[in-house]
Amino acid sequence: MRGDEDLVIWAEPTRIEYIQPLADAFAEANDITVGVQGIVNTRQDFITANSAGNGPDVVLGAHDWLGQLVQNGAVDPLQLPSADLDGYSPVSVQATTYDGQLYALPFAVESVALYCNTEFAPDTYATIEDVVAAGQAAVDAGELEVPLILQQGDAGDAYHMQPLFTSGGGYVFGRDSAGDYDPADLGIDAPESIASAAKIASLGEAGANTLRTSISGDNYLSLFTEGRAACMVSGPWSLGDVKSALGDGYSIQPVPGFAGGGTAQPFMGAQGFMVASAGENKAFAQEFVTNFLNTEESMQQLFDLSGQPPAMTAVADGVTDEDVLAFVNAVENAAPMPAIPEMAEVFAPLGLAWSSIIGGADPTTTMTTTQQTIAGAIGG
Repeated sequence: MRGDEDLVIWAEPTRIEYIQPLADAFAEANDITVGVQGIVNTRQDFITANSAGNGPDVVLGAHDWLGQLVQNGAVDPLQLPSADLDGYSPVSVQATTYDGQLYALPFAVESVALYCNTEFAPDTYATIEDVVAAGQAAVDAGELEVPLILQQGDAGDAYHMQPLFTSGGGYVFGRDSAGDYDPADLGIDAPESIASAAKIASLGEAGANTLRTSISGDNYLSLFTEGRAACMVSGPWSLGDVKSALGDGYSIQPVPGFAGGGTAQPFMGAQGFMVASAGENKAFAQEFVTNFLNTEESMQQLFDLSGQPPAMTAVADGVTDEDVLAFVNAVENAAPMPAIPEMAEVFAPLGLAWSSIIGGADPTTTMTTTQQTIAGAIGG
């Protein structure tokens, strides 16, 4: 339920600490009351509450919510001049634009990158094979358990596999002439996707034994922070634990691709502020998002308080923290997570495909079957 304040903002509970100071400043500048509420199940609760007319005026969330939110008529487009949009990284604007309209003001971006323990992997690596080779030397010497951590588990993990999948030429959805993801172009069983799956299989348990189903979301981080692996594919959410465990004995760089392959292109995410379609005070909501937050001062404050890689280029240009810069650079290689509703049908089947393939299943058969499963779910 929304509060009694003139402007109500919803976000995940962990985000309140860096939204509240800006909300307070906006309240004082406009002589209104502003409430910031932490909502655990933000997306679904917002859709339900907005439909019932008792939701917030502004919601902070990930760009890949947009397909569902727009489909449910839950958010209004934002009217920003092109000159303002030029002040944000192109990929963040692309991510927060849906059907040709901007629906979220981006403030932070993220993607996975490659962490390395510099005791075992001290260099910058051009290919994923180089990464594996660097770590394998320590494995052979009995110093490590595995050269590279890329979490999968029994159910697989399509998000973390995406950089290798794309480097080998694979893709989930193609794009139409406007550059938007096209649900009619599902590429799981495309020849290049099957070829990429074969490369991934070569790193699996029947090949190099680098990618393993025993490495999951439950144990991947501890394997790295306890010094049992040379490198790890993960995002900025792992940075605090890595710093605490390794001190300055780590590096961060973009995930490299396969030798002879293309650039590894992880999924990127953009966090943004959206205006609720059924908010009680839409004028204040638009003013807060498109004017008050859409300044270098506000975006700098959001970065200072959150530490998340900034979407505004002027703020990113002033970043001096090497770790944050590493993730800013990683995002440059990334592509927005598809926000189309059909993407919801992809993760589970494709994750199971990767689990099967790294466990020794035939790549061609597995990807063909997975294509049929996903196509059937999305009506293709």
